[in-house]
Amino acid sequence: MAGQLTSSRRPVQVEIQHVSKRFSHNGTALEVLDDINLTVEHGEFLCLLGPSGCGKSTLVNLIAGLERPDNGQILIDGKAVNGPGVDRVVVFQESALFPWLNVLGNVEFGLRMMGVSKAHRRERAYEYLKLVHLSRFVDAYPHQLSGGMKQRVAIARSLAMDPKILLLDEPFGALDAQTRAVMQQELLELWQATHKTVFFVTHNVREATGLADRIYEISSRPGRIKRMYRVDLPRPRQATDPALLAIQRRILGSLGDEIAKVMQDELGEAVRVPETSGAARPDRDLGMHI
Repeated sequence: MAGQLTSSRRPVQVEIQHVSKRFSHNGTALEVLDDINLTVEHGEFLCLLGPSGCGKSTLVNLIAGLERPDNGQILIDGKAVNGPGVDRVVVFQESALFPWLNVLGNVEFGLRMMGVSKAHRRERAYEYLKLVHLSRFVDAYPHQLSGGMKQRVAIARSLAMDPKILLLDEPFGALDAQTRAVMQQELLELWQATHKTVFFVTHNVREATGLADRIYEISSRPGRIKRMYRVDLPRPRQATDPALLAIQRRILGSLGDEIAKVMQDELGEAVRVPETSGAARPDRDLGMHI
């Protein structure tokens, strides 16, 4: 991905301090997150891993200001998050494009809502569409795009708003393996070009270790920080790198234990989970469908 973009915003630090979150379920309180403490450094690429139901998406919503914690607080550059803001943008698994707008209109939408002049928002939209290799598709509509192209539009739309923090919640989960690999590389190049702070949720161990500076593993519900893994390896990372494979094996063993707990809770009996073995594949989306 060619080109260099500069941002008017300084990369941000996110501090999550003793955050807990409960939801009401069938008249009882369901504890989803319990005493979460973590920090995302300025310009860092951080990944969050954990089985389904452990509260990963809830944590994204809390950082975005779409939900409020029951306990604790979230700080961005020292200021408490009290609601949504243009300094934080979420990219979901589904691209959530407006079907009645073409590619250019979708990328311009957030800027238009912010009151940016037509000339400036169009210039900025073209800038990011060029960076995600979609400048030839500005007049296309979402139904004319592939899944990967739709996600490129969603990412371009988010970056065009120049957020401090890019929150990505399983953004490539619905893509085929080849498209996913391409999107991972393009996201890395975007991050290196824009120096944004990135908070990325995934079930895929290989994806996490290929992208992140650090990885936080969340336990089964109620979600707690179980481990932090630092990936101090140069990019682009090679899939056969022994050091990378060693980190993946550590994560697979620990994450497999959490998936077994979830399955036992769901089924009411102990279940052997193959992912706990050394033969587990780090490119599998572990715990995604339980």
